[in-house]
Amino acid sequence: MHIEPGVVDGAKMVFAYGTAAAAAGYSVKLIAGDLAHHNLLSFALRAVLATIGVFVFFELMPHFAVGVSEVHFILGTTLFLLLGAAPAAVGLAGGLLVQGMFFAPSDMPMYFVNVTTLLVPLFAVDALARNIIPHDRAYVDLAYADVLKLSAAYQGGVVAWVAFWAIYGQGFGAENMASIATFGAAYMLVIIIEPVADLAVLAGAKALRSSGIRGVLTNRLYHAA
Repeated sequence: MHIEPGVVDGAKMVFAYGTAAAAAGYSVKLIAGDLAHHNLLSFALRAVLATIGVFVFFELMPHFAVGVSEVHFILGTTLFLLLGAAPAAVGLAGGLLVQGMFFAPSDMPMYFVNVTTLLVPLFAVDALARNIIPHDRAYVDLAYADVLKLSAAYQGGVVAWVAFWAIYGQGFGAENMASIATFGAAYMLVIIIEPVADLAVLAGAKALRSSGIRGVLTNRLYHAA
């Protein structure tokens, strides 16, 4: 999901700066919470892994322009479940920045728009997980229905933000609305595929429960809250 340059521009970008700043502030809150349960080295390692993962998702995995934006397999819930909300937030922002600075400089004017679109749905997933996942259940023991809810919340949030930015920037014209609808329909494919990918990754993590890999993943993956 890279909203095309020019969809939001001029004075309207001020709102994007504000939403991105608010997202950064909330990310700091998440980081403080993460450091209450993990040491700094663990957090830094998970943040780096998330950043690398996001870069791979955006730059190397299949992606295609549809309507007002691009469709990517972001795997935001995968990052959340394996690494935690705070490292995932850092990774989404960092991976997007690396891609824009070195591989897609034409996307940089839209960085604050796109980073808001990625981070706010992640915050929603974090809140949803605290409400729907029992405190005595580790993430590796989640059922498909749980993962589907999280994935739908994330991808649905991305689509909603893309639609908002498109309408905010370009209005309710027929062509713009058609582009939004086309993009939203294409993203349904991601909502179908991502929960399956999440479950496959969780199954792999569960099989490696006794290995050293658990030391570089979030505590919540293997333990109750």
